[in-house]
Amino acid sequence: MTAPVKTQVLVVDDEHKIVDLLQAYLEREGFDVHAAFDGLSALELARERKPDLVVLDLMLPGIDGIEVCRQLRLFSDAFVLMLTARAEEVDKIVGLTVGADDYLTKPFSPRELVARVRALLRRSRVPVAATIERDDPSECRLGDLVIDDGRHLVSRKGTQIDLTAREFALLAMLAEQPGRVFTRAQLLERIWGSEFYDDHVVEVHVANLRRKLNDDPSQPQYIETVRGVGYRSPAAAG
Repeated sequence: MTAPVKTQVLVVDDEHKIVDLLQAYLEREGFDVHAAFDGLSALELARERKPDLVVLDLMLPGIDGIEVCRQLRLFSDAFVLMLTARAEEVDKIVGLTVGADDYLTKPFSPRELVARVRALLRRSRVPVAATIERDDPSECRLGDLVIDDGRHLVSRKGTQIDLTAREFALLAMLAEQPGRVFTRAQLLERIWGSEFYDDHVVEVHVANLRRKLNDDPSQPQYIETVRGVGYRSPAAAG
């Protein structure tokens, strides 16, 4: 009988005592825990281990937690629980703009952290795939992009563009109906499948997607912002 796959958690903090304590509590709860003590090591481990959730301290040597979260969002849809010693609203706002999912202010109870981890993991983890209704349901085009829904691949002139699962779902949903404006709430419902997310998470993924597609927001080819409403793919690109 095959053993169940354990949920992968990456704990990132430069205080070894905190990491040891959290690792012990999380492992006791059945999680497979990996540890990193600086930002660069955290990103390397995240690429290697592909964690389901990252517990990330804001203040780290080298690159801080904000930059780690920003870079993590370029290749991972892992949940991010950010730890901070500063409870000021500015930290929360900055964290949201790079895609953090929840916050815990130090000092905290390890039991509370475990509860937050479990609450995050109960959220919808698999993007709701956008249905692309075309003659060939597995493939459609958006300008010079080829979106292969069957293989979950996007390419431009034969060159594959690496997207996370949610970035792909976001692009596919917009490409499904060029010219139609989707509100942030609609995108959250269809792609994240949860009401617990903040609108900022959509903005983060759109920004990362534009960066990967080399799509200039001032002259968009693939994703156009409709101020105060949401996003659409320009009808001319379809």
